[in-house]
Amino acid sequence: MIMEIGIDSFASAMYGTTGITPGLAMKELLERIALADQAGLSVFGIGEHHKNGFLDSAPAVILAAAAARTKQIRLTSAVAVLGAADPVRLFQSFATLDIISQGRAEMVVGRGSSVEAYPLFGLNLSNYDELFSEKLNLLLEIRKNEFVTWHGKFRASIDNLPIYPRPLQEKLPVWLGVGGTPASFERAGRLGLPLMVAVIGGFTERFRPLIDIYRQAGAEAGFSADALKVGLHSPGYVAADDQSAITEYYPGHVDQWNRIGRERGWAPITRAQFEFNVSPRGVLVVGGPETVAEKIINHSKSLGGIQRFTFQMDNAGLSHSQLMNAIELIGSKVIPMVSKSVVD
Repeated sequence: MIMEIGIDSFASAMYGTTGITPGLAMKELLERIALADQAGLSVFGIGEHHKNGFLDSAPAVILAAAAARTKQIRLTSAVAVLGAADPVRLFQSFATLDIISQGRAEMVVGRGSSVEAYPLFGLNLSNYDELFSEKLNLLLEIRKNEFVTWHGKFRASIDNLPIYPRPLQEKLPVWLGVGGTPASFERAGRLGLPLMVAVIGGFTERFRPLIDIYRQAGAEAGFSADALKVGLHSPGYVAADDQSAITEYYPGHVDQWNRIGRERGWAPITRAQFEFNVSPRGVLVVGGPETVAEKIINHSKSLGGIQRFTFQMDNAGLSHSQLMNAIELIGSKVIPMVSKSVVD
């Protein structure tokens, strides 16, 4: 199976040394998506945050603007915070995106590691797991049926009502975005949903037992191995050579990581930890094209085979020109090397 390679963005308005205006940040983000399409990348995802410094509170709107500028690349959420959303409206937004893009829309849904959406929309964080489970079931029911009858705990009932528009694709792709909870991997397998694993620290191979849980649960539920696709989302960056990539990536990555760490009570990252993460088995996919391609291939082998890899690049202090150059290198050099290895 050919591996899809793409990019996920949180629509950061803080990249670069001094930050940029929201208008310019959005303009340049759309330019990068257009270039990713021209360069032959398979997918571009937009995350969801509801706080200062991020422009991705309405990812479907950004993706719709991108759809008008692109022809081939698939457009997805990365992730949509389903527990804080109305599944009806979320489905309608991405069904509309599917129509605009002529059948290129997808969703990656998850509980979300950033929880600011829950109080913003009047939801109780103590219901974090229940909200996601119930809303995922409703979303899949809407995807399956034009007329829906549904009753739940957190949303008004639906009594044999139609939900429009319907997407162009017969079955709008819905991936389940997960972190490190075994129950989430098991649920994705049991439901036969493609799995997108977000790995942001440590050795990527440590997720193999969890992915095995996913594959076993899917097999026991009667899904074929081909249906149980695995994607990997990791921070990364590509430059002309390894040293250039590390030199350009390190300052912004540390600044961004420590900013998040202060919010969540994490210790500051050290240079030794960074070196650990850029090592061959570490999570950061940073380097020249050959190093990056080799690392993606090795990550795939260590996880028993992955079908999609997405870079998270634009929240590490990198300039627009650096990000554009990275996209060109991914398309012209990384993808051919990875594809050759997968075929061989």
